Amino acid sequence: TSVSASRQESPVIDFDGLSRPSVGTRQRLEESAEEKAARLERMKGAVKTLLECVGEDPAREGLLATPERYAKAMMTFTQGYEQNVFDIVNGAIFQEGHSEMVVVKNIDIFSLCEHHLVPFTGKVHIGYIPNNAVIGISKLPRIADMFSRRLQIQERLTKEIANAIFDVLRPQGVAVVIESSHLCMVMRGVQKTNSTTITSCMLGCFERREKTRNEFLSLINVNRQ
Repeated sequence: TSVSASRQESPVIDFDGLSRPSVGTRQRLEESAEEKAARLERMKGAVKTLLECVGEDPAREGLLATPERYAKAMMTFTQGYEQNVFDIVNGAIFQEGHSEMVVVKNIDIFSLCEHHLVPFTGKVHIGYIPNNAVIGISKLPRIADMFSRRLQIQERLTKEIANAIFDVLRPQGVAVVIESSHLCMVMRGVQKTNSTTITSCMLGCFERREKTRNEFLSLINVNRQ
């Protein structure tokens, strides 16, 4: 079985930064400074409307600057829409004879649940086995950050990170595990404050070989008590 045969083909990976393309995403990516300022004004108006709808007074002192603060914060929270994998990697792939597992674990991620627009935060663990090439070690956290700085669900985020690394590096295999806490479960609904959601994506030799998969899980200590 070839390495590529085990890759999970997915339409969510493309390299112009638009994992889920829409007219609005393209406009944001290409807009001028004036258009960016106009976008911020529209967002400020929307936040003011939300404040009014929940029964608040946007004109009171404590909320006067809130629409602008929130609009700017939301642009930061979703800055991954303005990034792409090729620019992040920036040619930092090196031909090396290393063929053993490479693991970067406990990478902090911060994202927004696309269902409720509230945060989920956690750790991502990434492993890969090179196929005569390695990637600059700092690029793995940056790839994870790019995809997390978008409206997400954890399951898709896990696959996006794994597929992107697989596509740019073409290794023998890639493994990604995310452990996170979702504020939509803590603040509303079931209100389970101590729950952790764990998702994984195994590609190539990690998918085919139980021993390789178990070595990775042991190294990241995902089954710790």
